[in-house]
Amino acid sequence: MDKLEQQLDRIFQFSSFRTGQKEIIADVLEGKDVFGILPTGSGKSICYQLPAALLPGTTIVVSPLIALMLDQVKQLKAKKFKRVIALNSFMNPVERNRVYHQLDQYKLVYVSPEILQQAEFLSCLQRTPISLFVIDEAHCISQWGHEFRPDYMKLQEVINLLGHPPVLALSATVSPTVKRDIYQSLNIHMIEHIYPIDRENIIFHFMKVDSELEKRHRVKEILSDYRGPTLIYFSSRVTAELISQTLSDELPHLRIAFYHGGMDQVDRVTIQQQFMNDQLDVICCTSAFGMGIDKRNIRLIIHYHIPGQLESFIQEAGRAGRDGLESVSLVLYMENDEVLQAHMIQSELPTEEMIRSSFQKLYELAQANESIPTDELLIQQIFQLNETQWNFLYFQLEKHQIVKNKRIYFESETWHEVLEATIHIREKRFKIKRKKLLEMKTWITEEGCLRANLYKGFQKDFTKPKKYCCSYCGFDLKRWKPPIKQKKTEEISSWQTKLAQLLLVEGGSK
Repeated sequence: MDKLEQQLDRIFQFSSFRTGQKEIIADVLEGKDVFGILPTGSGKSICYQLPAALLPGTTIVVSPLIALMLDQVKQLKAKKFKRVIALNSFMNPVERNRVYHQLDQYKLVYVSPEILQQAEFLSCLQRTPISLFVIDEAHCISQWGHEFRPDYMKLQEVINLLGHPPVLALSATVSPTVKRDIYQSLNIHMIEHIYPIDRENIIFHFMKVDSELEKRHRVKEILSDYRGPTLIYFSSRVTAELISQTLSDELPHLRIAFYHGGMDQVDRVTIQQQFMNDQLDVICCTSAFGMGIDKRNIRLIIHYHIPGQLESFIQEAGRAGRDGLESVSLVLYMENDEVLQAHMIQSELPTEEMIRSSFQKLYELAQANESIPTDELLIQQIFQLNETQWNFLYFQLEKHQIVKNKRIYFESETWHEVLEATIHIREKRFKIKRKKLLEMKTWITEEGCLRANLYKGFQKDFTKPKKYCCSYCGFDLKRWKPPIKQKKTEEISSWQTKLAQLLLVEGGSK
């Protein structure tokens, strides 16, 4: 056992590295900028958690979801890694302020990209020795940055402000287009460690149905025979709630809940923790659920609706079988199912007319020497844009310096140029999204092995499964018997030991 493996065993009780982990960590510890691609469930978090423990300063991890941060902090504290914190909107302001001014006391700090834009936090960061800056789920820069989370597009500014500490970007699914987006956004030359993203233990199954009623019947039929942790993905929040209630009524032996981005944040975190703790069997969810979820025994992922791109599908299907045991990814498809995604794409971006109208309203605000309002409802009333459309527009305004700190800076020479540039970018993004949706539909409808067709746009080859591959290659879901992993039983020698373990899991300090 070499030195790195000894440290891995000492700190995290893992006897060996998984594929790619050691190579990434070795370069990170040498202070290099690294871009790592590892398959879902392969332990990407160790690639920064071990360096965080070994490097002298503080490691900052940009993470997209609060629930993901909280889960990782809980796991680390259970392994006696105490100097870790997640900064999020749940924290008491007094406590958050205390943490801000004691950042150097932590080895690992999880933050959202939005918190990284807070002036007070950035000021404290600049006074803190940063050994490593990590962008977890780096594909979000491309998939979320332009519309959903514009602050992902500002990470380069933060990195430069901090004096460019070593950067580690990690993801599980990156197509050439997404990789180009990431490089353009960060503007950093990185050493690449890219490994195959296919998972041989996931069986792909495609099932065509003729109606919405048949789709619901199929889900009920499958869950009637199968009991185990299951995720059902929907593109519609309303449908996710409806099917959750229907299944709860018709399958009372199962504990079922729904989850989507429109729910209260506290409720979302509660649902996720209940699922992680085996208090729920089935989650009817949108794409808002699951990123970074490390529940090892999910055996079944059902896509009630197809996602808008193959990258999202691979991410979501990859939440099954993280313990390495056989699991199934099932896609239910009805003719023209992609129309729902097409409507979503249309509503995510403002139309040309919306952009021109918004620029006119900005001109009127500038003439009246008024700032852009901060209230979301008021913004929607003034500009007639939903949150996602406004995020897209506002990012373009900031990028071209039309808006700074909510103030509007109108210059007639540049105003028209920025307007036309924004319309051009909108058209470009729209075409990319439509192209990705077409790729998704092509995968579903084309003949041939589902596995081979799924991965061909991401890598040259894939590992052939030892047993089942996909429904095209002869897999029959009705005959499949899910593997059951036996839980290890450990003797608790005394009540003192049991109490100590309980306190440790709850995050008690040394």
